[in-house]
Amino acid sequence: MALLQMNYDSHALGKMATANLIVPQGVPGPYAVMFLLHGLSDDHSAWCRRTSIERYVEGLPLIVVMPDGGRGFYADAVEGYAFGTALGIELPALIRQWFPTRPGWAVTGLSMGGYGAARFGFAYPETFVSAVSHSGALGFGYDHRADDANYVREFGRILGANPVGGPCDLYALAASGPRPALRIDCGTEDWLLPANRSYHEYLDSIGFTHEYAEYPGDHNWEYWDEHVQAAIAFHRRILGF
Repeated sequence: MALLQMNYDSHALGKMATANLIVPQGVPGPYAVMFLLHGLSDDHSAWCRRTSIERYVEGLPLIVVMPDGGRGFYADAVEGYAFGTALGIELPALIRQWFPTRPGWAVTGLSMGGYGAARFGFAYPETFVSAVSHSGALGFGYDHRADDANYVREFGRILGANPVGGPCDLYALAASGPRPALRIDCGTEDWLLPANRSYHEYLDSIGFTHEYAEYPGDHNWEYWDEHVQAAIAFHRRILGF
């Protein structure tokens, strides 16, 4: 397989953007595609630097796309960058232009990226039909911490003053939007476990079929390196690659 760093002009962001790609060699296309989204403190290089993702997808007819999502929660900010459009619409169009791909893509992410994976499944169903969230910040846009000045200072620019029920609220999106194949997992020592349990219970309450699992582990790369393998298996089962 090949590991590519792609630097490209993003019209949606108004700047140059970067993504790492794992591309099969010796495996005929067209290829399935999985977007692999990083967390709040990382960038496009994190998954390759901190996990064995290259080894886990070796021999599969799968392109793995690891974009740089900044600290933007993979959404179009009310005031700021349009990371949702940039990575949910613009970058997929470029991938289709440059590589032979199959329709019906997967998306996986951790923490902020776990939120982003679920959001992409709801917001861009024409592209992403299978989504996996590891340790996801699934309450972002719903549990709005209006009394936390530091939170509002950074994330209020993304969410706006009244985000509940809006395009960043996964609760609202699950209730009214398309229903991708969805898997959620979280570590039992993870600080985001309550948010994951709450979202799982909400999905059950509205009859949204999904997979949910808790495993021993914390909010760290040891956990994500282990469980991204289950994400790949989930996508293979849903998409048939």
